[in-house]
Amino acid sequence: MDDSRRFVTQHYLDFLNREPDAQGLQFWINKIESCGEDQNCRNAKRVETSTAFFRSVAFWDAGFLVYRFYKTAFGNLDGKPVPVRCDDFLRDTRKVGEGFDAGRGEWQQQFEANKQAYALGFVQRPEFASRYPAGTCAASFVDALFANAGVTPTEQERLAAISALGSGDTASRAAALRSVAESQSLRDAESDRASVLLAYFGYLRRNPDDAPDEDFSGYDSWLAQLGGVGEKKDAEMVKAFLDSDEYRQRLGS
Repeated sequence: MDDSRRFVTQHYLDFLNREPDAQGLQFWINKIESCGEDQNCRNAKRVETSTAFFRSVAFWDAGFLVYRFYKTAFGNLDGKPVPVRCDDFLRDTRKVGEGFDAGRGEWQQQFEANKQAYALGFVQRPEFASRYPAGTCAASFVDALFANAGVTPTEQERLAAISALGSGDTASRAAALRSVAESQSLRDAESDRASVLLAYFGYLRRNPDDAPDEDFSGYDSWLAQLGGVGEKKDAEMVKAFLDSDEYRQRLGS
């Protein structure tokens, strides 16, 4: 992955789920190549570039939303400290992040339409419908969602979700689920955990307890190191995944 063109192209595929456009590809290549033969500079620019893709709207914003939907609807998976598995995450994130290029055209409107469609489809999934039968009273429905999410909402957040439920029809249930999933209390509580999990999904394309790991010890180690995601810690984690033998082997380099 020392070739800049290949490095950037792989990031488009992994994080934006598309082939690079010529202008964007050249922009990111130039950032790295501006370092010339200075290897320290090149390494730093690769980390900077990778972090930008990791934190992109199509991957981080869409993916963190998907993460929070699963956390809100079902809590963590049985016996695991995470709410979603890699295959489900990647499938759903592609749906939420498709059809737009952040910063170009009316991308925000398309992103919002994607989120609305995702929420509407999510509440119609059999596993959600069976867990939350139609007719569940608003307070019970919302309180169950916050309980699954593992957070204590502010009074304003709770009332907003109850109000969003409205008549209790499919669209209203979707709005209430999204209201809880997008609450600031949940964002704050899960940001670190999501960052680590999404790094496994984005760079290694696997669950934290898949081979060569046998458990969540690696995930737990990174979670302990983050201690509140900031720019410096974010970059350190990205660098570690980029430099890992597993990442290089995955890409055949």
